[in-house]
Amino acid sequence: MEESKQNSECQKITNDHENDRFYEAAKKYWDAVTPNVNGMLGGFAQISPTDIDGSKAFLRPFLTISGGKTKNHRALDCGSGIGRITKRLLLSMFQKVDMVDQCQSFIDQAKTYVGAESSRVENFFCCGLQNFVPKTSHYDIIWCQWVLGHLTDDDLILFFKRCKNGLTSNGLIIVKENTTSSPKTEFDENDSSFTRKQDQLKDLMKKSGLTIVAEQKQKGLPKSLLDVYMFALQ
Repeated sequence: MEESKQNSECQKITNDHENDRFYEAAKKYWDAVTPNVNGMLGGFAQISPTDIDGSKAFLRPFLTISGGKTKNHRALDCGSGIGRITKRLLLSMFQKVDMVDQCQSFIDQAKTYVGAESSRVENFFCCGLQNFVPKTSHYDIIWCQWVLGHLTDDDLILFFKRCKNGLTSNGLIIVKENTTSSPKTEFDENDSSFTRKQDQLKDLMKKSGLTIVAEQKQKGLPKSLLDVYMFALQ
């Protein structure tokens, strides 16, 4: 298992100082979070099996191994944390996985948490998504879950465009995010993140030049939590 040369993938893209404060506040929050599953899920570790099962059911029909068009050679786990999704979902479906997260402590813990299958994790990138540039035509699936609220609207559009460029033929971007029923986007000062309305999130996808191939609500989560939607994008 080799740790990649990160400079080829992580670039300083924005020079907006106000945005820098927004991203630094999020990094400070996550740097203080315990690197375990409960920490990754904000104290809701019990939802992990339901979440993973829902993701597998949503993703599986798209893959060639299940009769779809998307190959299962390589996936990218965005905002990977310690590798919960890499371990439980992506490595069960893909030959190779890359992981990217802004917190070095999470990346360091991932090498232990993923365990026996970690030899199939090719690259561990320590980088914020606002600065991450996927390799061109490299990934069959780019998985983005519970992380895109940490990007401003403008940076999310740019990130989506870079991800689209990073897809192989018939590749997909999968987005799985909380959505709000409030009239407008909600901002959480605690972790410096946005929770967007479903329509607002879809509008940013379309502005990025992406087509929504499928969308589905995650079932089985506690009613006290926000609605979670999955989107497949090309």
